[in-house]
Amino acid sequence: MSPRARTALIAGNWKMHTTQATARDLARAVADIAAAPGVADAVDVLVAPPFTALAAVADVARGTPVRVAAQDMHWADTGAFTGEVSPVMVAELATHVILGHSERRHGFGETDGDVNRKAHAALAHGLVPIVCVGETLAERDAGKTDAVVARQVDAALEGAAPDEAGRAVVAYEPVWAIGTGRACDPAEAGRVMRLIRQRVAAAFGAPAADAVRLVYGGSVTPDNAAAYFADPDIDGALVGGASLKADAFGAIIRAAAVAPGAPAPAGARKEQPT
Repeated sequence: MSPRARTALIAGNWKMHTTQATARDLARAVADIAAAPGVADAVDVLVAPPFTALAAVADVARGTPVRVAAQDMHWADTGAFTGEVSPVMVAELATHVILGHSERRHGFGETDGDVNRKAHAALAHGLVPIVCVGETLAERDAGKTDAVVARQVDAALEGAAPDEAGRAVVAYEPVWAIGTGRACDPAEAGRVMRLIRQRVAAAFGAPAADAVRLVYGGSVTPDNAAAYFADPDIDGALVGGASLKADAFGAIIRAAAVAPGAPAPAGARKEQPT
């Protein structure tokens, strides 16, 4: 198989876990894994700690291959938004930001419009948005998977320039698979990835569609990761629970490093520190 057009991205979403101390320890362990021979050139590794540990993890990650993401942010630069964090604040510590996670959409009422405003704010401040999309079990059972995913992708990236769309990451996370232990079949995940890439191509052109990285999330484990990474349209994973254990997360990272088509060819797009 020819090398992948896009470097694999393995991102760990730590959600509401870790203190500053435990986050530092976990980040150090992940940094060692990311710097290992055969990994550093083949996989981009990213961690998303809670806001209270963002500075601590950014300090540990500095000078290592590990990138840091925020788990969310507001779209305004400043303002009277008690409890919120702005893109200006995030950009001081992180290179990426997770947006539209199903736990935000369904638990906190975030809309497609909210995700779009946040995506534009992220891009304006040099952050890479990791836009999460995915259907609920009821929507899947009703045959609405494609319609829901297409709507969320279109809405999130509406108004972006083609080069901005190409810089984004889209995470397909079927809601029914997140934290349930019920992972999506790899063949079905790949099919949805191709739908997403087609939507990006239709709106922004082939170069953007070729550049945008599409990752799968939803009960990714060391046991099933390789099956996802075998699909050339699945460019990595957004990992939840397994990312809280360095050995499990490391196994997923290494699975991406040895997947068919890895490592990326010289000159392939890799995220650079900012």
